[in-house]
Amino acid sequence: MKIAIFARSIDTKWHIRLSLVVAALLERGAELTFFAPFYKKAKQEYLLNLPVAETFSSHEDLPKDIDIFLCLGGDGTFLESLTLIRERNLPVAGVNFGRLGFLTSADSAPSNRWIDMLFKGDYKIEKRTVLKVSSADKFSCMYPFALNEVSVQRQDPSMLSVTLKINGMELPTYWSDGIVIATPTGSTAYSMSIGGPIMFPTAKALIIAPIAPHNLNIRPLVVPDDTVIELVVTARKTGAILCLDNRTINISSGDKFTISKAGFDLNYISLPASGFIGALKEKLLWGEDRRNS
Repeated sequence: MKIAIFARSIDTKWHIRLSLVVAALLERGAELTFFAPFYKKAKQEYLLNLPVAETFSSHEDLPKDIDIFLCLGGDGTFLESLTLIRERNLPVAGVNFGRLGFLTSADSAPSNRWIDMLFKGDYKIEKRTVLKVSSADKFSCMYPFALNEVSVQRQDPSMLSVTLKINGMELPTYWSDGIVIATPTGSTAYSMSIGGPIMFPTAKALIIAPIAPHNLNIRPLVVPDDTVIELVVTARKTGAILCLDNRTINISSGDKFTISKAGFDLNYISLPASGFIGALKEKLLWGEDRRNS
């Protein structure tokens, strides 16, 4: 089995666990290839005894014969993996070396249980929706896809006016600090923090949720995932910020964008036996109530 290891940085307190994970993969006969900036940092800065291995730096030199793409870190690292995998039909697993870790669901604790599950094929692959953003003159240097959400946010204290069309039908203007268009995967991220609903990650729907709306009668909206959303943002002063997961660009007042479901999904390896409900209980303390003990 050939496994690509992707990470950005690992906190000092996790270095021993990182070494144990790499050793356990090698013991089971895995052929490893590492993200080059991380491989250099791990050997020269962390002083870890990593094996001599092939490396990759971008989607262009990611080997074609990879079996599994393994993300080590937090959810931000997992989101960034989309820019490397892109349209490839490559299974992705996340190992949590960060804090909350909703996407990086496997625990980095040295039990090796999740490693055995990988090698035995004892996991499910979930098709996770990816969003595509189209514009007439943007994205020349930015990958126009997102796994969690696409959001527009203000740059200055003035609120924005956001005009949306859903399959050509215009909605009332949102007067707010911005707006979030989230996938089911992203329903437990930014969307949740602004009052959006939590959705099962394989649901066939999208969430439209305003950020701090000044309209008293506007609430988050759930639409089918084949909906085409046209978006125009008007700002009084400096423009706005367009965010695709954890990547951002500045946009001008009046810029127009089309947001729709991409023509490909991300193949998410679901490792814990308890799945999404288990993650809600563990990560969000879902249903934590003294009466349930």
